Amino acid sequence: MKRIWEYIKGIISLGKKYISPVFIMLLVAAFTLWYIAKLNYNYTTDIDVRVRIGDQRFNVTCVVEGKGTNLFGYVISTSRLNIPLSELEYTIMREVTQIGEAPSDKIRLHLQSESLKNAISVRLSDINIRSVGTIPDIEAPKNLLK
Repeated sequence: MKRIWEYIKGIISLGKKYISPVFIMLLVAAFTLWYIAKLNYNYTTDIDVRVRIGDQRFNVTCVVEGKGTNLFGYVISTSRLNIPLSELEYTIMREVTQIGEAPSDKIRLHLQSESLKNAISVRLSDINIRSVGTIPDIEAPKNLLK
C-alpha cells in the first residue's frame, strides 16, 4: 500500500511540474460550461417521487420528460409532495383475517394511477409526467368511513 501511495505522489509531483494550474482551471471551466449547455436539452428519465397522503409516506417511480435543468433541480431538491386524499380516486378494499377467535378487519385504499399522475403533474408543473409506476396500497384514514 505504501508503494502505491508513493507512486501516486510521484505522478502528482510530475503533474505539478509539467501541467499548468491555469490549464486545469480552464479544463474544469470548459467541462462545467459544456455540462450547463447539455442541461438545456429535453430528457426522458425515471425519477422517484416522494409522496405523502395523510400520514402515509411512500415513493413512486415516475417516467418524466423535461428540460435537463428542471430535472436536475428536482433531483437535488428533497421535498415531499403532500397530496390530500380528496384529490385522488381510489377503491376501498376490505381485508378480513381471522386471528384466534377475534376477526381483524383492515381497510386499505387502492389508488388509481391516473389520478395520482394528475395530482403529481399539478405539483410539478415544469416536468411532464409520462407514467406512474407501482403504487402501494395505503391504509384508510380512521375518519374515512364514519
